[in-house]
Amino acid sequence: MNIRIIAVGKIKENYLTLALDEYTKRLSAYCRLEVIEVKDEKIPENASEAQRRKAVEIEGSRILSYLKGEEILASLEIQADQLDSPSFAKKIENFAIQGKSQITFVIGGSIGLSPEITKRAQWKCSFSKMTFPHQLFRVMLLEQIYRAFKIIRGETYHK
Repeated sequence: MNIRIIAVGKIKENYLTLALDEYTKRLSAYCRLEVIEVKDEKIPENASEAQRRKAVEIEGSRILSYLKGEEILASLEIQADQLDSPSFAKKIENFAIQGKSQITFVIGGSIGLSPEITKRAQWKCSFSKMTFPHQLFRVMLLEQIYRAFKIIRGETYHK
């Protein structure tokens, strides 16, 4: 299985980099992982709705430039289906059974995801109705992907 994560913005905190490195290492036994960071658009604190839409559109164009077309595109959105960890694992396993060997997860920036990405996604997934910092969320996503592979293989992992 090939897993790609396309994320808006760079990781700035060392402790998050260490956590990402750890899960990247763990995942190497289960899949080929590629992480792509796209530049986030800087917007003023009091940006108008038009400025926000434009920034999301620019970030969306950057994300689209990395999409291959044959992958399962999974957008991570607050207003999407929420799955527990076993259901998340089953979804990944079902894609593999269907011969879909490439899943690309997209994490938007602080102002959200482009509607074009959302429309194109075959899988819309939410981890919670809560908002998380996108840098921290990247760690959470890697942990859940790792947990999913452990579940798929019937291996023990803490609950």
